[in-house]
Amino acid sequence: MTKDKIRVLVAKPGLDGHDRGAKVVARALRDAGMEVIYTGIRQTPDMIVEAAIQEDADVVGLSILSGAHLELFPAVTEGLRKKGREDVLIIAGGIIPEDDIPSLKQIGVRAVFGPGTSTEDIISFIRKEVTAE
Repeated sequence: MTKDKIRVLVAKPGLDGHDRGAKVVARALRDAGMEVIYTGIRQTPDMIVEAAIQEDADVVGLSILSGAHLELFPAVTEGLRKKGREDVLIIAGGIIPEDDIPSLKQIGVRAVFGPGTSTEDIISFIRKEVTAE
C-alpha cells in the first residue's frame, strides 16, 4: 500500500532545548513531499503520543541531545502501544551512544540516525518502511 503523503511527527522529548537538527530534518522531509508536524521543544512522552494520534502520524521521529533517551523513548513507544498505534514507525536521532541502540530497537525504535547522517538517508528509510507496510 502506497500512501499519498507520509505524515511525520517530529518531536523533542524532555528538557532538551536545542532543536536545530530537528528543524533541519523536518524541513528536509517536508521538501521531500511528506507532511510534517513539528511539536516543538520540551514535550512529554504523553504529549508526543497524543499528538501522534491526533495527527494520524505514520512516523514519529524523536530527536534528543540530553541523554534521557532510555527514560523517555520507552514511555513514547509504550504509550503508542497502549493506544493501539503499534503501526507507527518510530525513528530517533541526536546524540545516542552506540551501546544504547540495541535497547532502543528492543522497545520498538526502528532506526537511530546519529550526527552526520544525511537527510537523504532518513528520507529513503522512511519511504521504504512506510510504503512496505
